[in-house]
Amino acid sequence: MSRPLIAILRGITPAEAVPVAHALVGVGIDRIEVPLNSPEAINSISAIVESVAREAQVGAGTVITSDEVMQVHRAGGQFIVSPNTDVDVIRATKAVRMQSIPGVLTPSECFAAIAAGADALKFFPASLLGADGLKAIHAVLPQGTPKFVVGGVDAANLRQWMLAGADGFGLGTSIYTPGSSLSDTVIKAGEIVAAYDSACVDNES
Repeated sequence: MSRPLIAILRGITPAEAVPVAHALVGVGIDRIEVPLNSPEAINSISAIVESVAREAQVGAGTVITSDEVMQVHRAGGQFIVSPNTDVDVIRATKAVRMQSIPGVLTPSECFAAIAAGADALKFFPASLLGADGLKAIHAVLPQGTPKFVVGGVDAANLRQWMLAGADGFGLGTSIYTPGSSLSDTVIKAGEIVAAYDSACVDNES
């Protein structure tokens, strides 16, 4: 079962990357993002791709230039996540057949990203928008537009976001922080997976 949960491993090092990636896949998270402002991020992406490419989708976050898109592509990345809506970055991503998930916060940014070819929208920072804000924007977006919320999302509020129209989640410190032990990461990731599965069951009942 593939869940729309993206583990954001900001600050991870190449030495940690493979063990953490294997642990995440083991608890049910098969989308892994390494932000490019992490130490030796491209090396971490390459190592994760080589290790878990058959079990997980691997990509980069905090991608803000077309040149960075190409670096991630050469490393084997499959998706690009940005903190902003940059049409050139979106188009460069689609030109090499990677998934594009740009950051948005307003209806104008949403529609600009969709027009440029984005595969999904990353609402960031979600804590600033709030569930009510997402619900309002959801009402005017083209039906079927995938919406990921990032920033302030944790196991306690997943269900609230889903009720507001969120389709997926980017999870950073609620899963991984630099220096945390592998066991802590596994526990946090397991809590997120359990919360997501529980919210899905509640929404179906």
